[in-house]
Amino acid sequence: MNLIHTIFEPEGTGPHPTLLTLHGFGANALDLLGLAPHLCGGQFLMLCPQGPLQVSLGGGAVGYGWYPFVGSGMFDMQAVLTAREELQAFLQDALQRYPIDSRKLAVLGFSQGGVMAYSLALGEPDRFAALAVLSSWLPKDLLSMLPDVPATEQLPVLVQHGGRDELVDVGRARQSVETLRDLRVPVTYREYEMGHEINARSLGDLSAWLQEKVLSPIVLAS
Repeated sequence: MNLIHTIFEPEGTGPHPTLLTLHGFGANALDLLGLAPHLCGGQFLMLCPQGPLQVSLGGGAVGYGWYPFVGSGMFDMQAVLTAREELQAFLQDALQRYPIDSRKLAVLGFSQGGVMAYSLALGEPDRFAALAVLSSWLPKDLLSMLPDVPATEQLPVLVQHGGRDELVDVGRARQSVETLRDLRVPVTYREYEMGHEINARSLGDLSAWLQEKVLSPIVLAS
């Protein structure tokens, strides 16, 4: 497989409902793995790839990212699309290697990983059962560079953000939600009294939402 990754696999032979989980800038493949037991009682297989870009954190420490920033929060959209292609290849290999239930495959991204999650799910909405974006934003230029797929109206999206986020201003999340609503994407927005983080309340809401949208969705008879 093309990306270093960690995995949490539930008990049993599967196939398992799966959460493709994408870390933020400067983190690594272990960063979000600890969420797995707290989401729906550990029922999800959690797949955590590591961004291919090595990032110096000072003092000899390194982290990883999905694409480089080129100044004051700006970035090259082509670099985002290149990282998206790497994630698509990784996911294709993972579907062959791990006991993933492709009908219950969701993607979650935190911060910069949220941008990547948007790029994957909005570009291929038929592939994913749900999209969760935490402490992140939807770049305006991204949508114009993705395939024109109208089925985004069937993709449930959860956006969570801290009102005191010191890295990604909450206004960017609110604007992202408005963009999604303009596209008629069924989006749920939750704002919390927290910074650039995941807290107990947001984690509980995320778990309940995944339970409703992925593990036990109501299917209406045709």
